[in-house]
Amino acid sequence: MIINEIDVGELAALMDSNADNIQIVDVRQPQEVAAGAIPGVENIPMVSIPLRANEISDDKQVILVCRSGARSGQCTAWLMQNGKTNVHNLRGGMIAWANSGLDVKLQQSA
Repeated sequence: MIINEIDVGELAALMDSNADNIQIVDVRQPQEVAAGAIPGVENIPMVSIPLRANEISDDKQVILVCRSGARSGQCTAWLMQNGKTNVHNLRGGMIAWANSGLDVKLQQSA
C-alpha cells in the first residue's frame, strides 16, 4: 500500500496558510511529546489509534507525526485501510521538523 505523505515544508506552509483546516496528530507516547512537539498537535499514542479513530477528523486534512515517520506511517496506513482518505504521514517525523529549524514546543512536566 502506498500511503499519503507530506514533507515538513509542505506542513509548515499549510500551518501558515490554512491552519483551521488541518489536524496534526502526534502518535508518540506523552513523555516523548512533552520533550518537544509541533505547536498545536493533539497527542493520540499509536496504541490508542484504533480505539480513538473517531477523534481523527473526516473534514480536515490530517497529518500524523512521530519521531522518525515510521510509527505515524503505520498509523496512516491503518487509517487509510479503514476508510480515511484525508490522512498523511509527516515524512521524517519530528527529526526532520527539528532539523529544518521549525518551531518545537516544549511542555513542562507536571
